[in-house]
Amino acid sequence: MADVLGAPLCLPPRPLRNPADLSLPQNTCDSHFHVFAPSAPLASPRSYTPQIETIENWLTLADTFDIARGVLVQPSVYGLDNRVLLTALAGHGERLRGIVVIPPETSDAELRRLDTLGVRGVRFNLRNKSGIGFDAFAELAPRIRALGWHAQFQVGPDAIASVAELTARHDIVGVIDHLAFMPLDPPGQALDDLARALDTGRVLVKTSAPYRLRDADNHFGYRQALQVLAKRYPTRLLWGTDWPHTELFDAVPEDNDLIALSLDALPAETHAAIFADNAETLYFQH
Repeated sequence: MADVLGAPLCLPPRPLRNPADLSLPQNTCDSHFHVFAPSAPLASPRSYTPQIETIENWLTLADTFDIARGVLVQPSVYGLDNRVLLTALAGHGERLRGIVVIPPETSDAELRRLDTLGVRGVRFNLRNKSGIGFDAFAELAPRIRALGWHAQFQVGPDAIASVAELTARHDIVGVIDHLAFMPLDPPGQALDDLARALDTGRVLVKTSAPYRLRDADNHFGYRQALQVLAKRYPTRLLWGTDWPHTELFDAVPEDNDLIALSLDALPAETHAAIFADNAETLYFQH
């Protein structure tokens, strides 16, 4: 009971609107979002209790902003139970890919089945309850690399160097969520660590969820960081909505404001790569 009481209910996303008629680049891919289902059992312990936002709700978001494709990420509140994600993939196989959370003992036959369904990676989560951590990496990495999958990391700035080391040791692509939750007022050592990780050529980073990053007014640090990273690493950045913005309990940003911020913060000449092409290469090449 204490585990459930410690998992507060998230606020719902804001009603969708696009008053400025924002236009995303052709073939934009939302590389990071979650969905939930009313009948799916939630893990205990868990870090939060989600609002029930379904794949149909995300499709409405996608239609509102002309998002062509998406990458569905297994949320920690479902632990190792990927059924909600896999059901969504089965219904929208041409448009969606998935990132699952699985135990190291998962069979080769099950890995092949997941690959056929559109799974392209495994998430390692050091920030939320009911995920899997680095202790599962050594066993899973060579097996998922053989399928052409990558490893996704939900980590803080103190683990950026570890991600670079692990991906180099196992010769596998790694993707870091949400700029590694680094502070941006200023970023200090974390931005240097991230640059070194991107320099390896094995690591990409998602520019999603600026509201999760400590920053100055008007997302000044976020804008500066994206300018630096996009100019130096245009093929190593991915864009995502982080919809429906879980773990927010006081206020939720408007999706149109978040999309406007991304379009403004990223140099126009990098838009095609960061919104569309990099995700095409990583998620949709097989």
